[in-house]
Amino acid sequence: MGGSGHLRGKPIRPKEIAHGISAAELIEETFLAYNAGRLREACRLFTRKMLEPDVTVGLSITGALTPAGLGMSSLIPLIESGFIDWIVSTGANLYHDTHFALGLTMYPGSPFLDDRKLRQEGVIRIYDILFDYEVLLSTDTFYRKILSEAEFSKEMSTAEFHHRIGRYVNELEALPGVGRVSVLAAAFRAGVPVYTSSPGDSSIGMNVARLALDGSGLRLDVSRDVNETAAIVLDAKNKGKSALLMLGGGSPKNFVLQTEPHIQEILGIEGAGHDYYLQITDARPDTGGLSGATPGEAVTWGKVDPDQLPDAVVCYADTTIALPLLTAYAMASCRPRPSSRLYDRLALLYGHLIKKYSETEKNP
Repeated sequence: MGGSGHLRGKPIRPKEIAHGISAAELIEETFLAYNAGRLREACRLFTRKMLEPDVTVGLSITGALTPAGLGMSSLIPLIESGFIDWIVSTGANLYHDTHFALGLTMYPGSPFLDDRKLRQEGVIRIYDILFDYEVLLSTDTFYRKILSEAEFSKEMSTAEFHHRIGRYVNELEALPGVGRVSVLAAAFRAGVPVYTSSPGDSSIGMNVARLALDGSGLRLDVSRDVNETAAIVLDAKNKGKSALLMLGGGSPKNFVLQTEPHIQEILGIEGAGHDYYLQITDARPDTGGLSGATPGEAVTWGKVDPDQLPDAVVCYADTTIALPLLTAYAMASCRPRPSSRLYDRLALLYGHLIKKYSETEKNP
């Protein structure tokens, strides 16, 4: 037949799926085409390049993942293995993450129930997850109690805000019968900074707003967040490479990606974009939304290094299916990395960013 260079490599001829096959083996041997093929590419990119010692890995979290248990099953193992260095999450994921440390319960249900009846019975629904309205009230009480402490009565970045909350949640995990259930607690222990790109857009933000009416001095410094995340990426590029694992899209996706345009376009510091781009999404690119925007489009904004575009993978899949498989593959394929403990170094990295910006301003 023809001599096309495209007709090379291992042909599609998988073995039968045998009893006892591991998740990693299943992905390698049978995920050969379509979005299964993209998930295999994602697993390979994550484990063979993104988890190299000189790569800093940022994670963005959207969609109601923690209520579905993905924090416990998938995100905590990645954090504790040193596979995640910094995080941008919706506030909702962090709020629902706290339920578990408080000993509150979520239940599997159905998306086809009568929501009017659920409202009458005081039951909250997130698609097919059900929980009692008291779960919200108890969590709100917890937040207002700790946020009323003197240590929160000042201006701070959301990374400092979540780190301080993480200490309290970590103490809850030490209580009998709780265990390691919280992403916030795991990030606190590992020194992983956790940001929220829209701090007012969640029940945590609403409780902060109520405390403001009560005279609280707590203020969340979103400009500090923008500059700190840029400082993290600048440091990553100075010492090695920067990688992003994006679960879904939305504001957290843009927040992790905009670090490079902030460095290059706004601060005038020379840069080339992130090195590795891995996204799991169900959003289409043709509607113009950021959630479905492709890595190629990101190149035009300076978000992704054009020379690294072949190492960009978009897997069009439900995160609740793809993330556990990606985590299982990584746990089976890679040894843990030492935690970079970026939170402990944020002040230093911030100072480096200021210095670099000052030098650029003096030498435009």
